[in-house]
Amino acid sequence: MFPLLALLALATAAFTDVVTDLLPAGLLPAMSASLHVPEARIGLLVSAFAIASAVAAIPVTAVLRRLPRRAVLIAALSGFALCDAATAASSSYPVTFVIRLAAGVMGGTLWSLLAGCAARIAPPRLRGRAIAVMLGGITVALCLGVPAGAALAAIIGWRACFAALSGLALVAAAWVRWRVPWLAAGSRATSRGAVLTVARLPGIRPVLAVTLLLLTGHQVMYTYIAPYLAWAGFGRTGLVLMVFGIATVGGVWGAGVLVDRRGRRILVLALVLVIAAMVALELRAAPVLLGGVVVWGLAYGAAPTLLQTQLTAASGAASADLATALQTTVYNVGIAAGSLAGDLVLQATGPGFLPWTTAVLLAAALAVHNHCGHLPPQFGGVSVRNNSSAASKW
Repeated sequence: MFPLLALLALATAAFTDVVTDLLPAGLLPAMSASLHVPEARIGLLVSAFAIASAVAAIPVTAVLRRLPRRAVLIAALSGFALCDAATAASSSYPVTFVIRLAAGVMGGTLWSLLAGCAARIAPPRLRGRAIAVMLGGITVALCLGVPAGAALAAIIGWRACFAALSGLALVAAAWVRWRVPWLAAGSRATSRGAVLTVARLPGIRPVLAVTLLLLTGHQVMYTYIAPYLAWAGFGRTGLVLMVFGIATVGGVWGAGVLVDRRGRRILVLALVLVIAAMVALELRAAPVLLGGVVVWGLAYGAAPTLLQTQLTAASGAASADLATALQTTVYNVGIAAGSLAGDLVLQATGPGFLPWTTAVLLAAALAVHNHCGHLPPQFGGVSVRNNSSAASKW
Protein backbone atom coordinates (compact mmCIF):
# COMPACT_ATOMS: atom_id res chain seq x y z
CA MET A 1 0.00 0.00 0.00
CA PHE A 2 1.28 3.47 -0.89
CA PRO A 3 1.62 5.47 2.42
CA LEU A 4 0.20 8.73 1.09
CA LEU A 5 -0.73 10.38 4.43
CA ALA A 6 2.68 9.65 5.91
CA LEU A 7 4.40 11.01 2.82
CA LEU A 8 2.24 14.14 2.95
CA ALA A 9 3.39 14.65 6.55
CA LEU A 10 6.99 14.48 5.32
CA ALA A 11 6.07 16.87 2.49
CA THR A 12 4.69 19.32 5.06
CA ALA A 13 7.99 19.12 6.94
CA ALA A 14 9.83 19.84 3.68
CA PHE A 15 7.50 22.77 3.01
CA THR A 16 8.24 24.24 6.45
CA ASP A 17 11.97 23.95 5.89
CA VAL A 18 11.99 25.52 2.42
CA VAL A 19 9.73 28.45 3.31
CA THR A 20 11.77 29.18 6.44
CA ASP A 21 14.92 29.03 4.31
CA LEU A 22 13.82 31.19 1.37
CA LEU A 23 11.20 33.54 2.80
CA PRO A 24 13.67 36.40 3.40
CA ALA A 25 14.30 36.48 -0.36
CA GLY A 26 10.67 37.48 -0.83
CA LEU A 27 10.73 39.97 2.05
CA LEU A 28 13.91 41.92 1.28
CA PRO A 29 12.38 45.44 1.37
CA ALA A 30 10.18 44.87 4.45
CA MET A 31 12.85 43.14 6.55
CA SER A 32 15.49 45.64 5.41
CA ALA A 33 13.40 48.59 6.62
CA SER A 34 12.44 46.90 9.89
CA LEU A 35 15.93 45.70 10.83
CA HIS A 36 17.64 48.87 9.51
CA VAL A 37 20.12 47.15 7.18
CA PRO A 38 20.58 47.15 3.37
CA GLU A 39 18.64 44.63 1.31
CA ALA A 40 21.83 42.73 0.44
CA ARG A 41 22.31 41.93 4.14
CA ILE A 42 18.81 40.47 4.32
CA GLY A 43 19.81 38.27 1.40
CA LEU A 44 22.66 37.01 3.57
CA LEU A 45 20.08 35.61 6.01
CA VAL A 46 19.41 32.99 3.31
CA SER A 47 23.16 32.32 3.20
CA ALA A 48 23.31 31.99 6.99
CA PHE A 49 20.60 29.32 7.00
CA ALA A 50 22.28 27.46 4.16
CA ILE A 51 25.77 27.58 5.66
CA ALA A 52 24.55 26.25 8.99
CA SER A 53 22.64 23.46 7.22
CA ALA A 54 25.72 22.55 5.22
CA VAL A 55 28.00 22.48 8.26
CA ALA A 56 25.55 20.58 10.46
CA ALA A 57 24.12 17.97 8.09
CA ILE A 58 26.86 15.32 8.18
CA PRO A 59 28.00 15.51 11.84
CA VAL A 60 24.48 15.86 13.23
CA THR A 61 23.22 13.00 11.08
CA ALA A 62 26.12 10.81 12.23
CA VAL A 63 25.48 11.60 15.90
CA LEU A 64 21.73 11.03 15.62
CA ARG A 65 21.81 7.84 13.55
CA ARG A 66 21.33 5.77 16.72
CA LEU A 67 18.02 7.48 17.48
CA PRO A 68 14.63 6.53 16.00
CA ARG A 69 13.92 8.51 12.85
CA ARG A 70 10.46 9.76 13.82
CA ALA A 71 11.69 11.17 17.13
CA VAL A 72 14.46 13.11 15.35
CA LEU A 73 11.99 14.48 12.81
CA ILE A 74 9.69 15.72 15.58
CA ALA A 75 12.61 17.32 17.44
CA ALA A 76 13.81 19.12 14.29
CA LEU A 77 10.32 20.46 13.53
CA SER A 78 9.95 21.64 17.12
CA GLY A 79 13.27 23.44 16.71
CA PHE A 80 11.89 25.14 13.60
CA ALA A 81 8.87 26.32 15.60
CA LEU A 82 11.14 27.94 18.19
CA CYS A 83 13.43 29.57 15.61
CA ASP A 84 10.57 30.98 13.53
CA ALA A 85 8.89 32.38 16.63
CA ALA A 86 12.17 33.97 17.73
CA THR A 87 12.66 35.47 14.25
CA ALA A 88 9.20 37.02 14.41
CA ALA A 89 10.06 38.61 17.76
CA SER A 90 13.59 39.82 16.93
CA SER A 91 14.27 43.48 16.28
CA SER A 92 18.05 43.10 15.92
CA TYR A 93 19.81 42.02 12.75
CA PRO A 94 22.70 40.28 14.58
CA VAL A 95 20.21 38.36 16.75
CA THR A 96 18.17 37.43 13.67
CA PHE A 97 21.35 36.24 11.97
CA VAL A 98 22.17 33.94 14.90
CA ILE A 99 18.60 32.61 14.93
CA ARG A 100 18.93 31.83 11.22
CA LEU A 101 22.07 29.83 11.96
CA ALA A 102 20.15 27.79 14.54
CA ALA A 103 17.29 27.26 12.08
CA GLY A 104 19.83 26.10 9.52
CA VAL A 105 21.01 23.37 11.89
CA MET A 106 17.40 22.16 12.13
CA GLY A 107 17.17 22.26 8.34
CA GLY A 108 20.34 20.23 7.87
CA THR A 109 19.04 17.63 10.31
CA LEU A 110 15.62 17.45 8.68
CA TRP A 111 16.81 17.13 5.09
CA SER A 112 19.23 14.36 5.93
CA LEU A 113 16.25 12.27 7.09
CA LEU A 114 13.34 13.01 4.77
CA ALA A 115 14.38 11.10 1.65
CA GLY A 116 15.54 8.08 3.63
CA CYS A 117 12.26 7.99 5.56
CA ALA A 118 10.23 8.28 2.36
CA ALA A 119 12.22 5.45 0.78
CA ARG A 120 11.83 3.20 3.82
CA ILE A 121 8.07 3.50 4.23
CA ALA A 122 7.24 2.96 0.52
CA PRO A 123 7.25 -0.30 -1.46
CA PRO A 124 10.62 -0.74 -3.24
CA ARG A 125 9.10 -0.42 -6.71
CA LEU A 126 7.53 2.93 -5.77
CA ARG A 127 10.44 4.59 -3.97
CA GLY A 128 10.99 7.13 -6.74
CA ARG A 129 7.34 8.15 -6.59
CA ALA A 130 7.42 8.31 -2.78
CA ILE A 131 10.41 10.65 -2.89
CA ALA A 132 8.58 12.76 -5.48
CA VAL A 133 5.55 13.10 -3.17
CA MET A 134 7.77 14.09 -0.24
CA LEU A 135 9.63 16.60 -2.40
CA GLY A 136 6.26 17.99 -3.45
CA GLY A 137 6.61 20.03 -0.27
CA ILE A 138 9.29 22.00 -2.09
CA THR A 139 6.92 22.61 -4.99
CA VAL A 140 4.14 23.86 -2.74
CA ALA A 141 6.63 26.04 -0.86
CA LEU A 142 7.80 27.66 -4.08
CA CYS A 143 4.29 27.82 -5.54
CA LEU A 144 2.42 29.09 -2.49
CA GLY A 145 4.67 29.54 0.53
CA VAL A 146 7.25 32.08 -0.59
CA PRO A 147 4.94 34.07 -2.93
CA ALA A 148 2.14 34.09 -0.33
CA GLY A 149 4.62 35.18 2.32
CA ALA A 150 5.75 38.05 0.11
CA ALA A 151 2.14 39.07 -0.53
CA LEU A 152 1.01 38.69 3.08
CA ALA A 153 3.94 40.71 4.36
CA ALA A 154 2.44 43.76 2.68
CA ILE A 155 -0.81 43.19 4.59
CA ILE A 156 0.07 41.71 7.98
CA GLY A 157 3.82 42.33 8.17
CA TRP A 158 6.78 40.00 7.80
CA ARG A 159 6.82 39.14 11.51
CA ALA A 160 3.35 37.63 11.30
CA CYS A 161 4.53 35.48 8.40
CA PHE A 162 7.27 33.95 10.56
CA ALA A 163 4.83 33.53 13.45
CA ALA A 164 2.52 31.58 11.14
CA LEU A 165 5.47 29.41 10.07
CA SER A 166 6.12 28.62 13.73
CA GLY A 167 2.58 27.34 14.11
CA LEU A 168 2.88 25.31 10.90
CA ALA A 169 6.03 23.62 12.21
CA LEU A 170 4.12 22.46 15.28
CA VAL A 171 1.30 21.14 13.08
CA ALA A 172 3.86 19.25 10.98
CA ALA A 173 5.43 17.74 14.11
CA ALA A 174 2.01 16.51 15.28
CA TRP A 175 1.24 15.09 11.83
CA VAL A 176 4.54 13.21 11.73
CA ARG A 177 3.79 11.79 15.19
CA TRP A 178 0.33 10.69 14.02
CA ARG A 179 1.03 9.18 10.58
CA VAL A 180 4.72 8.39 10.08
CA PRO A 181 5.50 4.89 11.33
CA TRP A 182 8.10 4.20 13.98
CA LEU A 183 11.33 3.82 12.04
CA ALA A 184 14.27 2.18 13.75
CA ALA A 185 17.58 3.95 14.04
CA GLY A 186 20.05 3.78 11.19
CA SER A 187 23.15 1.65 11.33
CA ARG A 188 25.77 2.34 13.99
CA ALA A 189 28.43 3.10 11.42
CA THR A 190 28.69 6.77 12.31
CA SER A 191 32.39 7.28 11.75
CA ARG A 192 33.98 9.60 9.26
CA GLY A 193 35.01 6.46 7.40
CA ALA A 194 31.36 5.49 6.85
CA VAL A 195 30.64 8.88 5.29
CA LEU A 196 33.69 8.58 3.04
CA THR A 197 32.67 5.06 2.03
CA VAL A 198 29.27 6.33 0.89
CA ALA A 199 30.89 9.29 -0.89
CA ARG A 200 33.10 6.90 -2.90
CA LEU A 201 30.23 4.79 -4.21
CA PRO A 202 29.89 4.95 -8.01
CA GLY A 203 27.52 7.71 -9.04
CA ILE A 204 27.52 9.64 -5.76
CA ARG A 205 30.10 12.30 -6.60
CA PRO A 206 28.65 13.23 -10.02
CA VAL A 207 25.23 13.71 -8.40
CA LEU A 208 26.77 15.92 -5.70
CA ALA A 209 28.68 17.98 -8.27
CA VAL A 210 25.56 18.56 -10.38
CA THR A 211 23.61 19.45 -7.23
CA LEU A 212 26.22 22.02 -6.22
CA LEU A 213 26.34 23.72 -9.61
CA LEU A 214 22.56 23.65 -10.07
CA LEU A 215 21.80 25.16 -6.67
CA THR A 216 24.53 27.77 -6.92
CA GLY A 217 23.28 28.89 -10.31
CA HIS A 218 19.62 28.85 -9.31
CA GLN A 219 20.21 30.80 -6.14
CA VAL A 220 22.19 33.53 -7.89
CA MET A 221 18.99 34.45 -9.71
CA TYR A 222 16.31 33.46 -7.20
CA THR A 223 17.70 35.33 -4.18
CA TYR A 224 17.97 38.59 -6.09
CA ILE A 225 14.97 38.28 -8.38
CA ALA A 226 13.43 41.47 -6.93
CA PRO A 227 16.28 43.83 -7.91
CA TYR A 228 16.60 42.08 -11.29
CA LEU A 229 12.90 42.58 -12.06
CA ALA A 230 13.12 46.23 -11.03
CA TRP A 231 16.08 46.67 -13.39
CA ALA A 232 14.21 44.88 -16.19
CA GLY A 233 11.21 47.21 -15.76
CA PHE A 234 8.92 44.46 -14.48
CA GLY A 235 8.74 45.05 -10.75
CA ARG A 236 5.91 42.63 -9.90
CA THR A 237 8.00 40.27 -7.80
CA GLY A 238 5.03 38.57 -6.15
CA LEU A 239 3.51 37.67 -9.52
CA VAL A 240 6.79 36.32 -10.87
CA LEU A 241 7.36 34.19 -7.78
CA MET A 242 3.81 32.85 -8.06
CA VAL A 243 4.26 31.97 -11.75
CA PHE A 244 7.56 30.28 -10.95
CA GLY A 245 6.01 28.30 -8.12
CA ILE A 246 2.99 27.17 -10.14
CA ALA A 247 5.32 26.02 -12.92
CA THR A 248 7.25 23.86 -10.46
CA VAL A 249 4.04 21.84 -9.92
CA GLY A 250 4.26 20.64 -13.51
CA GLY A 251 7.94 19.90 -13.07
CA VAL A 252 7.56 17.78 -9.97
CA TRP A 253 4.56 15.95 -11.45
CA GLY A 254 6.48 15.12 -14.60
CA ALA A 255 9.49 13.98 -12.60
CA GLY A 256 7.31 11.78 -10.40
CA VAL A 257 5.78 10.08 -13.46
CA LEU A 258 9.01 9.59 -15.41
CA VAL A 259 11.79 9.32 -12.82
CA ASP A 260 11.70 5.53 -12.49
CA ARG A 261 11.93 5.06 -16.29
CA ARG A 262 13.69 8.00 -17.96
CA GLY A 263 15.30 9.87 -15.09
CA ARG A 264 18.68 10.50 -16.71
CA ARG A 265 17.24 11.98 -19.91
CA ILE A 266 14.78 14.16 -18.01
CA LEU A 267 17.59 15.54 -15.84
CA VAL A 268 19.56 16.53 -18.95
CA LEU A 269 16.44 18.23 -20.34
CA ALA A 270 15.87 20.09 -17.06
CA LEU A 271 19.41 21.51 -17.08
CA VAL A 272 19.08 22.61 -20.70
CA LEU A 273 15.72 24.28 -20.01
CA VAL A 274 17.10 26.34 -17.11
CA ILE A 275 19.85 27.65 -19.41
CA ALA A 276 17.24 28.53 -22.06
CA ALA A 277 15.11 30.27 -19.43
CA MET A 278 18.01 32.49 -18.37
CA VAL A 279 18.49 33.60 -21.97
CA ALA A 280 14.76 34.42 -22.16
CA LEU A 281 14.97 36.49 -18.97
CA GLU A 282 17.71 38.62 -20.52
CA LEU A 283 15.36 39.65 -23.33
CA ARG A 284 13.30 41.58 -20.73
CA ALA A 285 10.09 41.80 -22.81
CA ALA A 286 7.27 41.00 -20.37
CA PRO A 287 5.69 38.01 -22.22
CA VAL A 288 9.10 36.47 -22.93
CA LEU A 289 10.25 37.11 -19.38
CA LEU A 290 7.20 35.39 -17.90
CA GLY A 291 7.62 32.53 -20.37
CA GLY A 292 11.20 32.15 -19.25
CA VAL A 293 10.05 32.03 -15.62
CA VAL A 294 7.57 29.25 -16.51
CA VAL A 295 10.30 27.19 -18.17
CA TRP A 296 12.65 27.85 -15.25
CA GLY A 297 10.00 26.68 -12.79
CA LEU A 298 9.18 23.52 -14.76
CA ALA A 299 12.83 22.52 -14.97
CA TYR A 300 13.75 23.40 -11.42
CA GLY A 301 10.64 21.69 -10.04
CA ALA A 302 11.76 18.42 -11.63
CA ALA A 303 15.41 18.60 -10.54
CA PRO A 304 15.17 17.73 -6.80
CA THR A 305 13.21 14.52 -7.44
CA LEU A 306 15.59 13.47 -10.22
CA LEU A 307 18.74 14.14 -8.20
CA GLN A 308 17.41 12.65 -4.96
CA THR A 309 16.24 9.49 -6.70
CA GLN A 310 19.57 9.17 -8.49
CA LEU A 311 21.41 9.58 -5.19
CA THR A 312 19.25 7.02 -3.38
CA ALA A 313 19.72 4.55 -6.23
CA ALA A 314 23.50 5.00 -6.05
CA SER A 315 23.75 4.63 -2.28
CA GLY A 316 21.13 1.94 -1.66
CA ALA A 317 18.19 2.76 0.61
CA ALA A 318 19.96 1.59 3.78
CA SER A 319 22.70 4.22 3.32
CA ALA A 320 20.32 6.89 2.05
CA ASP A 321 20.53 8.94 5.26
CA LEU A 322 24.31 9.39 4.99
CA ALA A 323 24.11 9.98 1.23
CA THR A 324 21.35 12.52 1.77
CA ALA A 325 23.38 14.18 4.53
CA LEU A 326 26.18 14.62 1.99
CA GLN A 327 23.71 16.04 -0.52
CA THR A 328 22.18 18.31 2.12
CA THR A 329 25.62 19.73 2.81
CA VAL A 330 26.29 20.24 -0.89
CA TYR A 331 22.76 21.58 -1.48
CA ASN A 332 23.15 24.22 1.19
CA VAL A 333 26.69 25.10 0.16
CA GLY A 334 25.15 25.78 -3.24
CA ILE A 335 22.43 27.99 -1.74
CA ALA A 336 24.98 29.92 0.31
CA ALA A 337 27.42 30.22 -2.59
CA GLY A 338 24.65 31.35 -4.94
CA SER A 339 23.39 34.00 -2.53
CA LEU A 340 26.92 35.29 -1.94
CA ALA A 341 27.82 35.17 -5.65
CA GLY A 342 24.61 36.97 -6.54
CA ASP A 343 25.45 39.70 -4.04
CA LEU A 344 28.93 40.10 -5.57
CA VAL A 345 27.53 40.20 -9.13
CA LEU A 346 24.87 42.69 -8.08
CA GLN A 347 27.43 45.05 -6.58
CA ALA A 348 30.08 44.60 -9.26
CA THR A 349 28.09 44.62 -12.51
CA GLY A 350 24.46 45.27 -11.60
CA PRO A 351 21.40 43.02 -11.99
CA GLY A 352 21.74 42.50 -15.73
CA PHE A 353 24.52 39.93 -15.40
CA LEU A 354 22.65 37.68 -12.94
CA PRO A 355 20.97 35.44 -15.60
CA TRP A 356 24.26 34.98 -17.47
CA THR A 357 25.97 33.89 -14.26
CA THR A 358 23.24 31.32 -13.69
CA ALA A 359 23.46 30.10 -17.30
CA VAL A 360 27.23 29.55 -17.08
CA LEU A 361 26.90 27.54 -13.86
CA LEU A 362 24.10 25.39 -15.34
CA ALA A 363 26.20 24.76 -18.44
CA ALA A 364 28.94 23.48 -16.14
CA ALA A 365 26.41 21.20 -14.39
CA LEU A 366 25.32 19.83 -17.76
CA ALA A 367 28.93 19.14 -18.73
CA VAL A 368 29.58 17.28 -15.48
CA HIS A 369 26.43 15.21 -15.91
CA ASN A 370 27.17 14.29 -19.50
CA HIS A 371 30.78 13.32 -18.82
CA CYS A 372 30.41 11.45 -15.53
CA GLY A 373 31.88 7.99 -15.73
CA HIS A 374 29.39 6.13 -13.54
CA LEU A 375 25.64 5.90 -13.54
CA PRO A 376 23.89 4.69 -10.39
CA PRO A 377 21.80 1.53 -10.70
CA GLN A 378 18.00 1.94 -10.89
CA PHE A 379 18.18 5.36 -12.55
CA GLY A 380 16.57 5.81 -15.93
CA GLY A 381 15.83 2.16 -16.49
CA VAL A 382 19.08 0.65 -15.16
CA SER A 383 18.82 -2.35 -12.85
CA VAL A 384 18.32 -1.94 -9.11
CA ARG A 385 21.24 -2.03 -6.71
CA ASN A 386 20.71 -5.09 -4.53
CA ASN A 387 21.53 -4.06 -1.00
CA SER A 388 19.58 -6.65 0.92
CA SER A 389 22.23 -7.07 3.62
CA ALA A 390 22.14 -3.37 4.37
CA ALA A 391 18.36 -3.31 4.12
CA SER A 392 18.17 -5.94 6.83
CA LYS A 393 19.47 -3.28 9.24
CA TRP A 394 16.39 -1.06 8.77
